[in-house]
Amino acid sequence: MNPDQPPSPGDDHEASGAMSFISETGVLKQAKRTGWWFAGITDPESIAEHSFRTAIIGTVLAAMEGADPARVALLCVLHDTQETRITDIPHIGRRYLTAADNPTITADQIAAAPGSVQQTIIEAVTEYETGQTPEAVIAHDADKLECLVQAVEYRQQGNTAMQRWIDSCHAALKTDSACRLAEAALTGQPLTWLRTFRNAE
Repeated sequence: MNPDQPPSPGDDHEASGAMSFISETGVLKQAKRTGWWFAGITDPESIAEHSFRTAIIGTVLAAMEGADPARVALLCVLHDTQETRITDIPHIGRRYLTAADNPTITADQIAAAPGSVQQTIIEAVTEYETGQTPEAVIAHDADKLECLVQAVEYRQQGNTAMQRWIDSCHAALKTDSACRLAEAALTGQPLTWLRTFRNAE
């Protein structure tokens, strides 16, 4: 290959490696959050749906807590990407199964991507897993708060088995802002935003 010419698309191995990771994350749109099956939810949310709203919640929490919303959103988006390879192992399953840690899985997923991509993603996943920065603490709260909100919504739809999930997620929250939002979720109604819009018409 002529070094003065840019590589053809088929020769761009780094771009192919990055695209491989992008394609792999698409699996998360199909993969279900398996823990909800134990609560009787026959068609639970996907991992991607959970991650999307976790990132939204993380952005809100970061703004309320005076942290970096963009960083928190990144941590939230990436926090479950490893589940393309190990699936969403429910809590009870973790008693019987041992999986590689998330940074190890992530490193395998992006091994063929450009170095800058590897560094960005590995650093974010490691930050989330170690949980030492304010942004990581907030991202973990966003994860738990999204579960709580989803449980409230499932309860609103008639599922009566949600209290265990609500109580567990509520107890795990660490930031004042997450606790405030949890109380708002528990005392409000999921469709308040729609009624407010209609009343304004």
